[in-house]
Amino acid sequence: MAIEVSNLSVSDREEWEGLYRGYADFYQVPMTKKILDQVWSWIFDSEQPFYALIAKDANGVALGIMHYRQMASPLRGAMVGFLDDLYVLPGCRGTGIVDALFDALKVSAKQHGWPFVRWITADNNYRGRGVYDKLAERTPWITYQMPTDNQLLT
Repeated sequence: MAIEVSNLSVSDREEWEGLYRGYADFYQVPMTKKILDQVWSWIFDSEQPFYALIAKDANGVALGIMHYRQMASPLRGAMVGFLDDLYVLPGCRGTGIVDALFDALKVSAKQHGWPFVRWITADNNYRGRGVYDKLAERTPWITYQMPTDNQLLT
């Protein structure tokens, strides 16, 4: 399968939205228009170090997306990359789309001067973890999340 990965463009909104809704469904997170509009605005805000890639087949059909951003690593005194979201249509998994997205991410990370890109995934994302184990080193860090009194977008 011929796969082309590129930066998301404003003309990709409808396909991006469908893929991102699929991602939210996978993690059982409710998705609203307000959230979609907020994330979309980050992607195209030149003041935000937030980026998106889209993978398409030879016919231009969107098959996968990846969101990533820059973040500070204080212990290193450097900016690094952080992969937030990765989603490929279920029927297209195992066809090289993830590899193509990660190849493009690696190029972008090099262009930004990031020494590495880090990400987290759900413990029960067995298929994803199998791929990640081949592409990267698993860190010894355990993630915690502390709720605050601030409300999320709904």
